[in-house]
Amino acid sequence: MFSRKNRRPKTPELLNAWQALDEGDVPGALRQLRQGTDDLPLDELALVVARAAGSAGFDDLRTAADSLAARPEKAQALYDFGYACIERGVPYLAIPALRLALRQAQGSAAVLRELVSAYEREGRHRDAVEVLTAHESGLVDWPDRYLLVYNALMAGDLAVARRRHARLPDPQDAMWLPAQARQRRMLERAGRTEPVSPLDATDLRGWQYVIGGTVLGTLSPYGFESGMTGRFAWLQDTHGQCLRGLLRLKAVLGAAGVRPTSVSLLPERGSRILGLAAAEVLELPAKPFAPDREDTVVVAYDLNVVADAEQGPEILGRLLERTPGQVLHEHASSWTDPPVVTADSVTLLHQSATAPWEGQLRAGEDGNVDRGAPDGRPEEDIAADILAADASPDEGDGGAPADPVEKLTDFVSAVRDTWLTGDRAGLNSTGPVSSSRFR
Repeated sequence: MFSRKNRRPKTPELLNAWQALDEGDVPGALRQLRQGTDDLPLDELALVVARAAGSAGFDDLRTAADSLAARPEKAQALYDFGYACIERGVPYLAIPALRLALRQAQGSAAVLRELVSAYEREGRHRDAVEVLTAHESGLVDWPDRYLLVYNALMAGDLAVARRRHARLPDPQDAMWLPAQARQRRMLERAGRTEPVSPLDATDLRGWQYVIGGTVLGTLSPYGFESGMTGRFAWLQDTHGQCLRGLLRLKAVLGAAGVRPTSVSLLPERGSRILGLAAAEVLELPAKPFAPDREDTVVVAYDLNVVADAEQGPEILGRLLERTPGQVLHEHASSWTDPPVVTADSVTLLHQSATAPWEGQLRAGEDGNVDRGAPDGRPEEDIAADILAADASPDEGDGGAPADPVEKLTDFVSAVRDTWLTGDRAGLNSTGPVSSSRFR
């Protein structure tokens, strides 16, 4: 039995993580490991991971890490460690072990697919394309060549994706038919988007539509040129931003030729507030959410908050499959923790957002920052504040591209034939447009 007793890593980055574990800071240790993991010695990395996993109660990962620390050259130990890392939500730790396992296992299909899975979860789609292409002689059509098309798409390489997709036969196993249909819709949306949007590394609205079918209403005016590319990091939302999002939703519906007959109110406070305001903006009656209601706009403030509410998982399960004429609008959507259902329309993408009616951070007279009390007034009163707010755009830092409503409606007019089709499967990647993350 391998023992870690008295063993310590020697590499500086790993020593920093070890020190964090000495202080009982498992998340801090994992943050230390995120940088430069690909080049760290695997036996020392496994020592740190085993200790962190033991502290977190992840016995499967601790056992796999102990085995790797004892036999870092063994292909099975490398694979088991990589698999356990992926299962426990730390795929970046799996990548170096699985790359070495792939070399030692002479291109094993099982190892290759686990490595591709780790790359995908880390958003390293170009790396996934490269490793699949390098082992092409051993690929099968489903899932391997399908994954090659998918990762080429998510890397922003439409030429490769289209070329490979054209060679991909229909799957013989029916389990792959939904994946095939989603991939075809992505490529069709790309075809509609290309004439009106650059689909380059900064085209957040274009790629958000291609990969998820979502029309993104606004872009963050802060940090565009320094890594955010249209996404928000931390946001203290305002009534004015909520109103601006609803006005843009109205413009989107008009450009798409969609004419709903009601607004559906989800049973969650923030979504009801926003839904009441939406009904006034769209001049439609507000009704309690019913999953089978057609020709309606379902309004959510944040679908992750809806998921945590009573009956939330059941409601999201019903929203996954599309009801005819139903439009799902989400105001503030997390891009670092995407909801299980992808909305048809989203006002903004954020890493962390505080709704206007929640306790917001404010600087006190003493200079300290405190969180204010939440707004406990009736939902109708807060909705009235949204309707009375100033919806003028925030000028930001001046580095973001201009985004007038006409640019949005021109985009929607061009892609309208491909909007509101297929299911609303959740996204597991940010796609070709990256943004800085803050942890």
